[in-house]
Amino acid sequence: MNTFGVAATAPRLLRVHDSQALPAALAHPEVAGQPLITLGGGSNLLLVSDPQATLLVIDDTSVAIIEHRADHAIVRAGAGMGWHPLVMWTLDHGLSGLENLALIPGTAGAAPIQNIGAYGAQAGDFIHAVEAWDRHSGQFQRLLPEDCAFGYRDSVFKQQPDRWIITAIELRLPLLSELRTGYAGIEEQMRADGVTLPSARDVANAVIAIRQRKLPDPARLGNAGSFFKNPIVSAEQAQALLQQWPQMPVFPAGQPEKRKLSAGWLIEQAGWKGYREGDAGVSPDHALVLVNHGQATGAQLLALAREIAASVQQRFGVAIEPEPRLIGAQW
Repeated sequence: MNTFGVAATAPRLLRVHDSQALPAALAHPEVAGQPLITLGGGSNLLLVSDPQATLLVIDDTSVAIIEHRADHAIVRAGAGMGWHPLVMWTLDHGLSGLENLALIPGTAGAAPIQNIGAYGAQAGDFIHAVEAWDRHSGQFQRLLPEDCAFGYRDSVFKQQPDRWIITAIELRLPLLSELRTGYAGIEEQMRADGVTLPSARDVANAVIAIRQRKLPDPARLGNAGSFFKNPIVSAEQAQALLQQWPQMPVFPAGQPEKRKLSAGWLIEQAGWKGYREGDAGVSPDHALVLVNHGQATGAQLLALAREIAASVQQRFGVAIEPEPRLIGAQW
C-alpha cells in the first residue's frame, strides 16, 4: 500500500466505502481516540517506521458531472477515485484543464492536500470545493478554494493533517481552455507524435509519454515520484547563483521578489544522479527521484535524502525539503 515498496505494518486498517458512514466508523471502539493516518494511493509518503496508528482508506470511487453550464462543468469525484483515471474521464467527457496533470499517481482525495502540480498546472487551479470531515468540530464541511490555503505543494489539509479527512472533491473544468504547451518538452513531444492542431487529449498524451520516459514505474522500481520540492529563494540569491552557474534553471515563483529553482538540477550537479547505497538510491534517469531497489527501509531512504539535502546546502547554500509525507520521522 505504498509505492516505495517499503515493508511496514500498522495495527489496523479501516476502509470506508460510503463517506456518510465515516462518523460511525470513527466512533468504533477500536478506532475512537486512537491515532489515525488517512491513506490515498500511498504514492506520496515514506514509511520510516511502523505507523502506530489506524490506517484509514476512503474507498469512494464515484465520479459524476453535477452541474453543466455553457462554458464549464462541475465534476464531483469521491476521494478514492484514482487521479489519473479521473483526468482521463474528464477528457472523455469533453472537459479540459487537467491534461497537464495526467499520470500523476494517487487519488482524487489526496490531490488538494499536496496541491499536486506538473507542467505548469496545479490542482488548486481547478478546485471548486473540497468536501471533508472536520475531526475538530465532528461535522462535514464544504471548503471553498479560499478556505483551502493553496500554495506551492501546500494547503490547509497538509498544514493540519490531524484535522481534515477529505471525502470528495469538486472540480470546475472548462469546456474549452487555452492549452498549456510551453513547458518541459510538451511541444517537442507533440511534434514527434505528428500533432499539428493539438487538443487537450494530445497534451495529456504528450505529458504521459514524457512522464513514462522520465519517471520509473513504481510497480517495477519503488519510488514516490519527485522526492524534493523545488526550492523557492529570493530573486537576489537566484541572481547570485546565476553568476556562478549561468546554466542553472530559474523559474518565476508567483511573487516578484521570489524565484523557483530546479531541485533536480541542483541534486544532479551535486553528483547524486544514479547513486546507490545498498538498495536505497537515486534514479539514473531523474535526480529528483529516490528509488528502492528492493529491500531498502524507510529509514535508509530518509538517511540518503538527508545526505543529498546536506550536500546541496553545502554546495549551493540552498535548502531543499521532501515532497512526500514522512511517517515516523521529522525532516
